[in-house]
Amino acid sequence: MAKVISTLFISADGVAEIDPDWHFPYFDENMGRAVTEDYDSADVLLIGRETYDSFAGAWPDREAGGGDDAPFAKQLGDTRKVVVSRQPLEFSWRNSELIEGDLLDAVAALRADAGSKGVLIPGSISVVQQLLAAGLVDELRLLVHPVAARKGRKLFDDGDTPYHFRVTATEAFPTGVLRVIYVPAAAPGQVGYADVTDQVPRGR
Repeated sequence: MAKVISTLFISADGVAEIDPDWHFPYFDENMGRAVTEDYDSADVLLIGRETYDSFAGAWPDREAGGGDDAPFAKQLGDTRKVVVSRQPLEFSWRNSELIEGDLLDAVAALRADAGSKGVLIPGSISVVQQLLAAGLVDELRLLVHPVAARKGRKLFDDGDTPYHFRVTATEAFPTGVLRVIYVPAAAPGQVGYADVTDQVPRGR
């Protein structure tokens, strides 16, 4: 079964809508390596309409420009891109296709494809929120910036049921960025204050 992996740049207060003013000052070779690892883990990109428009408006020109980022731009262009949109789209970027039918059904089919290496969701907050609610995200890879953005769309929306995770890897970069990889986990058992009184600081 192919893993569905969400990768997001995020602020310390949970904002996943990137503002270049707080994102790029923290981008270094360590973050570049982490991003490379994320993209190398998948052969399908699942992206929302806004993310597609942003990517398609930049990466083909960067590939054609032949600069330092041209090899990565080519990798993106060569990768299959499945786009989530309620409206029909005309694609100018190669290997792009509109998702067919219901999002959850389509992602379940991508996930069940034995021939797929993995499905990566870069950004695309609304898509990630829907898949988290449906239990279809296998890994959540966050690059947590040491800044409180204080405005912008947050990753986790309001809801009645908490999401529980288990940390599988962490790394601290010299810039202060934390790379944290989570996988879904069962909720812990019910514990109240009376159950942890032996762990409370003893005082002096």
